[in-house]
Amino acid sequence: MLLLHQNPEQPFCVNSIVIDKLTCFNYRSAESVVPRLDTKFESSGAEFLVLGNLLLRRIPAYKTYTNMPGYDLVATNAERHTSARIQVKSRWETGASGFPMANFDCDFVVAAFLNRGSKSRKKDIGAPAFYVFPIAVIVGLPRTQTWNKVYLRSIENAEFYRENWSLISEFLRGTPSGG
Repeated sequence: MLLLHQNPEQPFCVNSIVIDKLTCFNYRSAESVVPRLDTKFESSGAEFLVLGNLLLRRIPAYKTYTNMPGYDLVATNAERHTSARIQVKSRWETGASGFPMANFDCDFVVAAFLNRGSKSRKKDIGAPAFYVFPIAVIVGLPRTQTWNKVYLRSIENAEFYRENWSLISEFLRGTPSGG
């Protein structure tokens, strides 16, 4: 389906012909343009995937529906009267190597690499991967200036944090964990 975008206020595919949902052709510069993906559903889905992982591991948790600025989920331990604020950072593209991080008002960051392919459709869809980082691990890392992006290669022993949900349960019990 071809659709000509004539609205100059539309942020994506301006002065372009939309070939399909993922491809545009800019008729002014004769270049193919890939529009920015709207990943709101994927971001919300990532939060629910993390919530499900916590619940499956018998870690009581809930989603903060009021969009708290520093965290998306709260895990609790009612017996010890403790809670853990969890920020979920999701990346849509398969093979993503980092995530933007600007707000540190949480106890944990769960990087959810959703592995849903790529805009160009050249990368395969794969299973999601989750990295559970205590915020202390993330705070001192170098970040890019424009996006505040943190890269996994900057995290010492990053594989230790992959699917390491026990870090959250140990935090809630008040027991230290090594990393």
